[in-house]
Amino acid sequence: MKMTRNPFANNPFLLGFEEVERLVDRAAKSGNDGYPPYNIEERGENAYCITLAVAGFSEGSLSVSVEDRQLVVRGQQQVANEDRVFLHRGIATRQFQRTFILADGVDISGAQLENGLLHIDLTRVEPKQVVRKIKITAR
Repeated sequence: MKMTRNPFANNPFLLGFEEVERLVDRAAKSGNDGYPPYNIEERGENAYCITLAVAGFSEGSLSVSVEDRQLVVRGQQQVANEDRVFLHRGIATRQFQRTFILADGVDISGAQLENGLLHIDLTRVEPKQVVRKIKITAR
């Protein structure tokens, strides 16, 4: 049995939400391979923290940016020290890019690197409730 895709954005009661389907598709295609591992914590009613395990990366080899409503964290590959001989190499320090799609009103309030963990603080600004009366005119 072939299943057809029925996007929720086509619901007649969800006017103007066409972009939501695009965001969901983009999140599904982000293709993160699980590296680096991360946690997402709720730190209050409108505060969150994303923590990524980035052992071996320095402050200068990491970047955090917001691009088209996506939080993008990148780690540049470390320069190999040719003098070192590893008997076992289990600490991954390969280049990575991890993306998180941000909802409207979510802002990055800061990022800190501490003990091999990158903490990114997010806050959500509650939108003002606006009630607007629409005048009805006769034609």
